[in-house]
Amino acid sequence: MSDQHSFETLAIHAGNTADPLTGAVVPPIYQVSTYKQDGVGGLRGGYEYSRSANPTRTALEENLAALEGGRRGLAFASGLAAEDCLLRTLLTPGDHVVIPNDAYGGTFRLFAKVAARWGVEFSVADTSDIGAVRAALTPRTKAIWVETPSNPLLGITDIEAVAGVARQAGARLVVDNTFASPYLQQPLSLGADVVVHSTTKYMGGHSDVVGGALVTGDPELAEELAYHQNAMGAVAGPFDAWLVLRGIKTLAVRMDRHDENATRVADLLTRHPKVTQVLYPGLPEHPGHEIAAKQMKAFGGMVSFRVAGGEEAAVEVCDRAKLFTLGESLGGVESLLEHPGRMTHASAAGSPLEVPADLVRLSVGIENADDLLADLTQALG
Repeated sequence: MSDQHSFETLAIHAGNTADPLTGAVVPPIYQVSTYKQDGVGGLRGGYEYSRSANPTRTALEENLAALEGGRRGLAFASGLAAEDCLLRTLLTPGDHVVIPNDAYGGTFRLFAKVAARWGVEFSVADTSDIGAVRAALTPRTKAIWVETPSNPLLGITDIEAVAGVARQAGARLVVDNTFASPYLQQPLSLGADVVVHSTTKYMGGHSDVVGGALVTGDPELAEELAYHQNAMGAVAGPFDAWLVLRGIKTLAVRMDRHDENATRVADLLTRHPKVTQVLYPGLPEHPGHEIAAKQMKAFGGMVSFRVAGGEEAAVEVCDRAKLFTLGESLGGVESLLEHPGRMTHASAAGSPLEVPADLVRLSVGIENADDLLADLTQALG
């Protein structure tokens, strides 16, 4: 499908060709491990074994590439599986990576507890500060890793500016685009080399699938990533690929509602006497607001806030919420809340990525906004 179509059209149609056998308008779930070959080495449509390629996964990967404006998309069993494949493709023992001072706890754990044992070194930098990024570089830096908006403090990094730093250093720029989704932000167009997604989140959108993705516009890197994807094998299964592809069809309309609801939630929280700080890039007082407005279509559905009374008060807010479900993950149609310090970011405790103990993170869903505001009001007490 032509990349000249609008995002909403691509989300529904890219990779979703009608089934040639039946005309089914939705790609079938090819729940199959192997394929009949037309003679030795004669692959029908290029398929031989579903770790290497599967038609349902192909449909999703073509869709992902179209939405991010990349040359190739690759779908994985989880976001961390995608990250692991990327690290082992880009890096060798002795290489160095700059990572952000605010990031998903699982990403930090992957660097600190897994990649470090393989001989990969990393430095932590505030990626919203270009000077700090430059200062963290070494002659062995092969990648700069960015989350924007970041998890859970909703920090904003100027992708275009950091891309310039990466090019000067001869390093790759990796952008985790999970919080924004390609509907709100397209890092490849701003100079990133690779985009990472946990498709579990906004892409799937219904809290019913775990998956990950990589997208790149570099054909040589795409081939290297595809080689490692097959060699390492942590691929998305056909049913999981089908679920993500189904979720993507409504991504645009869902993200519009997530953003609308999150804006109202952030406004309520800024006026609540028991909230000491609201972290949402849509607020004019957010330090990254102007950059976010420049590189994002809207500000998304994630809101974090700090509670007067410290850690125990934050935990009590989580316990009192009724409509906001206490749980990890994000990006589903239902609203979630969590205490990052004790939940998703526990692995970052004692590190430069440790999060404030009084922090609550919200994934604002697409329910009626008035109901969400009422629940937060009663939870805050």
